[in-house]
Amino acid sequence: MKSYRRELWFNVPARMGFVNITPQVESCLAESGIREGLVLVNAMHITASVFINDDEPGLHRDYEEWLDGLAPHEPVSRYRHNRTGEDNGDAHLKRQVMGREVVVAVTGGRLDFGPWEQIFYGEFDGRRRKRALVKIIGE
Repeated sequence: MKSYRRELWFNVPARMGFVNITPQVESCLAESGIREGLVLVNAMHITASVFINDDEPGLHRDYEEWLDGLAPHEPVSRYRHNRTGEDNGDAHLKRQVMGREVVVAVTGGRLDFGPWEQIFYGEFDGRRRKRALVKIIGE
């Protein structure tokens, strides 16, 4: 069995945003040489997410509005976490809802997706450099 590891780095300029990372993950898969196995992609920060869905701008805007409705950024005093001097209590909750990671099967050297599926990095406390891990195992 082979193993491959790579970090993808991001600097989302807004507080919240979504980046389609499917091309980068496909590049990692090609570089790994693995034809059958699994790809794990996970956010390595507790205020970011990795998830699978459609690459449709209206859906992404719906996510932003829905997440802000569940956990609005302001007033920052509403979150006990922010009493530590932080202002990102909402970002921790948004990450919990959107998830930490995805696992995708690799078949014939390709990501084994359903229709319209793409991998996204979700940022909920942006404006600084963060990363996601790509780990691929298989033959």
